[in-house]
Amino acid sequence: MQKFSLGKDTLTSEILVKLGSTVNPSVVIEKETLDKVAFFRKKVTEILAGDERVYGINTGFGFLSNVAIPKDKLKQLQLNLVRSHACGVGRPVADEIVRGLLVLRAHTFLFGNSGIRPVVVEKVLEFLKADILPIIPCQGSVGASGDLAPLSHLALGLIGEGDVRYQGAVRPAKEVLQQCKIEPLALEAKEGLSLINGTQFMTVIAAFALERAKTISASADIVASLSLSAIRGTSAAFDPRISAVRPQVGQGIVAKNMLKLFTGPDPIMESHAGCDRVQDPYSFRCIPQVHGASRDAIAHIQQTVDIELNSVTDNPLVFEDGSIISGGNFHGQPVALCMDYLAIAVAEFGSISERRTEKLTNPNLSGLPAFVTRDSGLNSGFMIPHVVAAALVSENKTLAHPASVDSIPTSADKEDHVSMGPLAARKALEITENTRKILSIEVLAAVQGIDLLSPLKPNKTLSLVMDAVRKIAPTVDVDRSMHKEIEAVADWIIDGGLVEVVRKSGVHLQ
Repeated sequence: MQKFSLGKDTLTSEILVKLGSTVNPSVVIEKETLDKVAFFRKKVTEILAGDERVYGINTGFGFLSNVAIPKDKLKQLQLNLVRSHACGVGRPVADEIVRGLLVLRAHTFLFGNSGIRPVVVEKVLEFLKADILPIIPCQGSVGASGDLAPLSHLALGLIGEGDVRYQGAVRPAKEVLQQCKIEPLALEAKEGLSLINGTQFMTVIAAFALERAKTISASADIVASLSLSAIRGTSAAFDPRISAVRPQVGQGIVAKNMLKLFTGPDPIMESHAGCDRVQDPYSFRCIPQVHGASRDAIAHIQQTVDIELNSVTDNPLVFEDGSIISGGNFHGQPVALCMDYLAIAVAEFGSISERRTEKLTNPNLSGLPAFVTRDSGLNSGFMIPHVVAAALVSENKTLAHPASVDSIPTSADKEDHVSMGPLAARKALEITENTRKILSIEVLAAVQGIDLLSPLKPNKTLSLVMDAVRKIAPTVDVDRSMHKEIEAVADWIIDGGLVEVVRKSGVHLQ
């Protein structure tokens, strides 16, 4: 990647995930953006010099916003805020999420409206460059006022408290900063509040979930084409005239993709050109309609997430004319709704995939040996891998229940409607984890089915895909544990390996 200019270049989910997945990512801060931060901070300093009471600067927080804080207590106020709010629970989030969070915090602070000093941004960048990653528990945020608990754990590390992960080990932040000769951040007025207030935690998780969903979407068409080949189905349902009279964008894209995947000589397809099968089950015939609808959902979600990545969402906000206004940009409803939508969209890729796996293992439809194995009865073949897929689909159904429709008032009813955005994002990410494994099981079953059609082979592109799969998981001649193979193929899919094989074959899918 070229160097990303924080606070200046436009951040996207794709860029954020690449930066978050890279140790010491290629980011820079230009002088003009730091100057902007200093300009806005001056507006805060002017307020501090007077006697005006302004929320977040010289008052308490939430229900205590009417409590005035003496000037000599403002630094302690910010320190207390970070310490008291850093009470999240649950397993720590992954390193790439924390790294992405450091990137996003710096990026949005550089817009200036948070009213913090330039040194705060520079401290965030020091942590990023040294790959010092504060330990952030995954649970504890209701998504308004922003992601208070998880962001407080990030801030706790910046001030030299709590634990961090450094060079693979979890250690006290104070100890690591001393080793790296990094001074802990000394908070000034408003800075603790700015550090812990905002939607960055849920948005970073949303970006990772979205990018994984995009890979799943691109892979699902290829997986489905292998299954269609294995059951010797028909590609008639992908005729462009069908999509032309129902011009949903995603449907049209998937139909074109499916036809591209069956371009060129295809001995399997040719072998049943004159058969009497008129229609395939919906899980095959309606691939464009189902995959396409999920693609359309992902396109909508992309727009919302990218807007959020380039937004200022803490409170209060400072403006060029010196106004400091308390509002509600910290409310995560846009992200929450989109993550619930993404959860459903990705779950559907898994749901229809499981149905295709069932058809592959069911000899009444596939025409293959029962459970896609030789010597059925002696061998169980893909009987239980299908059961695993069914279990994952059922789990996805539970996870797809929307989080955004729930709200529990907090802070003595001052914060009386919240988004539950972090939970929505975490659930969406978990569904991508399950769905890649569901697709992995379908891939393995489909390739096994095609093996059983030998000496017939599919077209060149699908044959290359089969060869790539077989390098990870050999043909199942007799029963063996497929646990590691399912996981390995799932990793390969989510890393983009399946899509890359097709691209290298010369077939360019959308």
